[in-house]
Amino acid sequence: MDKKTILGIVAIALIMFGWMFYMSTTKQNIPQEQKAQDTANTQVVDNLPKEIEKPSIQIPLHDSNAVSNKFGQYFAKHATGNEQKIIIETDYYTAIMSNKGASIVRWTLSKYNKWDGTPAQLIGYDGYELFMRFITTDAKKIDSRDLFFTIENNESHIKLTGDEHKDVVFNIDLGNGRQISKKITFHGDKYHIDQEIITNDLDAILKSGYSLVWENSLNYQEYNSADESSNAHAIIAMNGEIEEFDATEPEIEEKNYTGIIDYVAIKTKYFTTAIIPQPWQKFDGTADISGHTVAAKKDGKVEKYGIGIRVPYKGGKQTNAFKVFIGPVDYKLVEHYGLEATVDLGWRFLIRPIGEYLMLPLFHFIHNFVPNYGIVIILFSIIIKILLYPLSIQQMRSASKMQLLAPEMTRIREQHKDNPQKQQAETMKLYSEYSINPAGGCLPLLVQMPILIALWRVLNGTIELRQQAFMLWITDLSMPDKILSWNFSILGMTHLSGLAVLMSAAMFIQQKMTITDPRQKMMMYMMPAMFLVMFSNFPSGLNLYYFVFNLLSIGQQVYINKFSRKKLTLEDLKKQPKKKEGWLQKQMRQAQEMAASQGKTLPPSLQKRLDNANAAKGNAPNAKNNKAANQRKKKK
Repeated sequence: MDKKTILGIVAIALIMFGWMFYMSTTKQNIPQEQKAQDTANTQVVDNLPKEIEKPSIQIPLHDSNAVSNKFGQYFAKHATGNEQKIIIETDYYTAIMSNKGASIVRWTLSKYNKWDGTPAQLIGYDGYELFMRFITTDAKKIDSRDLFFTIENNESHIKLTGDEHKDVVFNIDLGNGRQISKKITFHGDKYHIDQEIITNDLDAILKSGYSLVWENSLNYQEYNSADESSNAHAIIAMNGEIEEFDATEPEIEEKNYTGIIDYVAIKTKYFTTAIIPQPWQKFDGTADISGHTVAAKKDGKVEKYGIGIRVPYKGGKQTNAFKVFIGPVDYKLVEHYGLEATVDLGWRFLIRPIGEYLMLPLFHFIHNFVPNYGIVIILFSIIIKILLYPLSIQQMRSASKMQLLAPEMTRIREQHKDNPQKQQAETMKLYSEYSINPAGGCLPLLVQMPILIALWRVLNGTIELRQQAFMLWITDLSMPDKILSWNFSILGMTHLSGLAVLMSAAMFIQQKMTITDPRQKMMMYMMPAMFLVMFSNFPSGLNLYYFVFNLLSIGQQVYINKFSRKKLTLEDLKKQPKKKEGWLQKQMRQAQEMAASQGKTLPPSLQKRLDNANAAKGNAPNAKNNKAANQRKKKK
C-alpha cells in the first residue's frame, strides 16, 4: 500500500470517527429538571379532571399603576383574573387549553410514547403556545399570555371521537363592540385544530396588526438528543418553495420572510407543528423564525425554535383563519396538509424524489401485506437488490475480470518494482490488451449511490419504524440494537450493535471475495472496522437492511465465481472487441505528433500522460521516437 493510499484511509477514518464522536451521546441528554417535570406531567395527565377541579389561583393586583403602565388603558383590566383550563380528549391526543392567552398548555399524543414509555407530550414545559403578540396605539407591547380571556363554553372536559368536533371560544371584550375572539375547533379524528381569530372595531387600539406565535419549539422525545437535534429545524414554505432554518449557535438567530406564506413549521425527528394560513396559499404577509441551541447537562444539545405569522389589521371586523397541525411526521398523514417537506428525505433535486416516489410507496406497499416491519425491511432489501441487479452485476463482472488479471499484475509489479513509471505503463498496456477498464466497477457504484442514499434517508427517518420490535434482542427498529454497553466513550461508541457486527462481518467476506490487489488488502480489514464503529450508533432497521443487502451481494458473487455457466478466462477477455480511441486520447496523440514533427517539447505533465496512453495502446515506439526528438532538440 503506497503512502497516498494510507493517508487517504487515515483521513477518512478521522472524519468518520470525528463525526461519530460529535453525534453520539453517552446517556439520555434531556436536562434533569425536565425529567422531573416530565414525570410530574405524566401524573397530571393521569389525573386531568382532578387538576381542573382544583380552585383556580387568584392573580393579585399589587400595583395598579405598574399594571396600567405595562398594559395601557385598553388591556390593564384584563391582566388579572382566574386561570381556567379545559381538557379536550380525542382519539389522537389530549390537549389542555388555558384562558391565559387562549393558549395550549399541553398536547399529549395517545398513540405515541416518549423513549422511556411515557406518553409523548409535545408542548414545552415553560410556556403556553399559540398565543398573540401586538402593539397598541398607546405604545404598549402586549403578550396575550398575560391576559385573561373569558370562555364561552362552561365545559371543563370535552371528549370527542370519530368525526365529532367542538368549538371552544375565548373572548376579550374591550367595550363598545371592540373585541378580540379566538374560536378553536377540535376534531375527534384529526391531529389539527382550526382556529379563527376575529378582531372587531380595533382601529383605535391595534397599531398595525398582530402575530400568531408558537415560541418554545417541541419537546424532544428520543433517547439521543444529539441525533434528534440533527433532525430538528424550522421550515418556511412560500409560493411553493421550501426553505429550512437550522439553528447551530447558542446566540438567538432571527429571520423574517415576506410573501405568499403556505405554512411555517417546527419539526424534531418524528414530530412537527405547523401554522397553515387559510385559505391555502392565499395569505400575503410576513413570517418570523428564530432559533438557537442549548447545551444539555451531560453531552449533546437541544435546538429551540420559535415561529410566528404577522397578520395585518385593515380595520372593522376582520376574521383570519388558520389550521394548526400538531402531530407525527407520518408521510401519508402530513401529505394531506401539504406538509411533505417535514419528512426529511434528503436533497430535493435528486435524492428526495427517489425516496418520495419510489422507496416510501414500495415500503408502504409491502407493509400492507406484512405486519412485522423487520420482515418488511428484509423483503424490501431483496426487491431493491433485484432492481439494482443490472448495475451491481456489471460491478461484480468488472471485479471478476480484475481477479483474472491478478497474477499478471503481480508479475508486472515484481518485474518492475524499482521502476514505478514502467510498472504503470505495463499495467495500462495489460488493461488495453484484455479490454479492461480499471474504473469499470466505479460507474455502476456511482449510479447506485443516489438510490442507496435515498434509502438511508427513508430508513433513518421514517416514523413507521419508531418503537417497532423485530425479533430476539431487536426491540426498536428506530434505535441501535445494543448487545453490549459500557459507561465510557471509545471513538464515540458507548455500546456495540449486534446487527452492526453482522453487517461488518458480511462486508469483510464480500471484500475478501473481490479484492485482489495486495496493496488494497488493508482496506479489507479497515473498512469493516470503520463501519462497525459508525453503524453501531445507527438505527437497527437501517443496519438490518444493509446486513441483508450484503448477504445478497455475497450470494450473487458466489454464484458468479462458482456456479455461473459461462466462466470468463483470459482468452475470452482477449477475444473481446478493442475499445475505440477516445476523443481526448486522440487529441493528445495528435498534439504529441505535431510537437515531434516541429522538434518541440511538451509540458512534462502532458508528456507523462501521453507516454502512459501510448504505452497502454502498445505504441511505445512512438513514445521513444518522441523522446528521441526531444533529446535532439536539446542538443541543438
